Amino acid sequence: MDADLTSAALLALRKILLAAEIETRKMTASIGLAPSQVLILRQIASRDEVTPSALASAVWLGQATITNIVDRLVSGGLVTRSRSEHDKRQVILRITEAGREKLKTSPLPLQLRISEAFSELPTWEQAMILASLERLGSLLDGDDAAGSPPK
Repeated sequence: MDADLTSAALLALRKILLAAEIETRKMTASIGLAPSQVLILRQIASRDEVTPSALASAVWLGQATITNIVDRLVSGGLVTRSRSEHDKRQVILRITEAGREKLKTSPLPLQLRISEAFSELPTWEQAMILASLERLGSLLDGDDAAGSPPK
């Protein structure tokens, strides 16, 4: 019985990973951006300006990952990077008009579709799924203290 449950759990995880992989391929082929780039572009577009560290906190990605994604968005002309007028040590990110146009043609990323569908579930079911995902995350990390963002 335990082997059947383990196999079913691994199959469900594989389906999730496959859906994410297919999403990445489709989005990259259709608009030339990876889902992570679209997610970051949407976050930048939702604000007048944002710092990379605030962006990293908002999407729970590491600073190095944010820098890499932003570098690609800047080189594509979708985002600008400038120094703050108030504090020259601070970098400010803003979306360009080309970035706004790219978002208009962008399909909704899998993460946002999941978020919308998840929010429509009853609270008890959301809690059950959250507990299971947190536990799975702790199994993958080898750490029972799940819930902190990556560094």
